[in-house]
Amino acid sequence: MKKMPLLLFLACLLISCENKKELELQKREKALNLREEKIAGKESDYQLLLSFRDSIYALKDSVTKNPAIAVKEWPDAIKGIWNSKMLCRESNCSQYVIGDQRNESWQFLSDSTGIYTNVLNNKKLTRVFTAKYIEDKILLEFKGDSTSKNNIKMNVVLDDIKPNVIKGTQTITGQDNCSARFSVELNLPQKK
Repeated sequence: MKKMPLLLFLACLLISCENKKELELQKREKALNLREEKIAGKESDYQLLLSFRDSIYALKDSVTKNPAIAVKEWPDAIKGIWNSKMLCRESNCSQYVIGDQRNESWQFLSDSTGIYTNVLNNKKLTRVFTAKYIEDKILLEFKGDSTSKNNIKMNVVLDDIKPNVIKGTQTITGQDNCSARFSVELNLPQKK
């Protein structure tokens, strides 16, 4: 009987040690599971970033390979100031008469926002066209300020582009839906 309390004590001590070891193993396992979850989250973020990067590269490749997408800078042959001659060919607007002629300077510019064209009359800026250059065709657009009394819209299609001459058509739509069509011819100024 004297051995019984000693055996009981040793059994309790053994059970206590095993419980401590088991609790310690459970803690370690829990910590390991948390680390694995964190790593899985980081792996998921990494995969998302990779797919985002790949989609940007794919978009960049499609832009450079697809000529139908508009350029962001004028080609050297177009960049600069051109003299314009415009002749009214059709009109049902009171302010434009068939045979009217206009002469202006058109400046083809580009910056970080893209490409555009300034129209100058007597060296004063009269309007700014937003521009697109697609497959050897220049498309220009101007919309007058909606608050002004003479709200007009202008569209220009320049589709005959040669080294020193660019030709096309300008359509002007007036506030009362009248329209006028001008032939446009742009020439590089002669160098002196």
